[in-house]
Amino acid sequence: MTDIPLEHVHVEPSEPVEGPAPAVVVLHGRGSNEQDLLQLTRQFPDHLHVVSLRAPDRLQGGFTWYELDLSAGGLHKSQPHTAQFERSRELVRESISGAITEYNLDPERIGLLGFSQGAITSLSLLVEDPDDYAWVVALHGYLAEEHSSVEPDGLAGKPVFVAAGSMDQIIPSFRAEQAAERLESLGANVTAQVYDAPHGVSPDELAAVVSFVETHA
Repeated sequence: MTDIPLEHVHVEPSEPVEGPAPAVVVLHGRGSNEQDLLQLTRQFPDHLHVVSLRAPDRLQGGFTWYELDLSAGGLHKSQPHTAQFERSRELVRESISGAITEYNLDPERIGLLGFSQGAITSLSLLVEDPDDYAWVVALHGYLAEEHSSVEPDGLAGKPVFVAAGSMDQIIPSFRAEQAAERLESLGANVTAQVYDAPHGVSPDELAAVVSFVETHA
């Protein structure tokens, strides 16, 4: 068995694929677990592998990728705890590498889908290693301050879907919009939308995500 350091759920494609196959790697939000977003992925194309990773640290019956740094002025200005954030990104990288070997995934066709902390982690992975991901879906997240001035090569034309909720009391929509604007300035092919939703995925948002994944996966 290949070493995949993070606990995870793997869902094989319902449509058999010869050779290495594309995959979506799923990162859940704070206090949740690897089962949480699988209901979204059930509507994804039949040829996709799904690898849903569990965050490394326990929190309130669930798991978290990092603790929050609230020193800038409360929840709406929070940032990831730097050391924990870096550790979690490395664990995700190692887990993806292991999953590519274990499940015969196509390394050129790995997408990321994250919600909340998972979205924040996904966007940071993208700007650090843009060549490693074919596309990214970031739901109700933001681009961490430590990566706000990074100018990577390899983002030109990269498909990125960024969504937020106008009634989100956890991560205000302007933070996702700022992330979208930054990625656009770096040349990414960004689809961004604010939905009439709280901190969760609305039906309209899910439909748009499914359409995006069908186009790019």
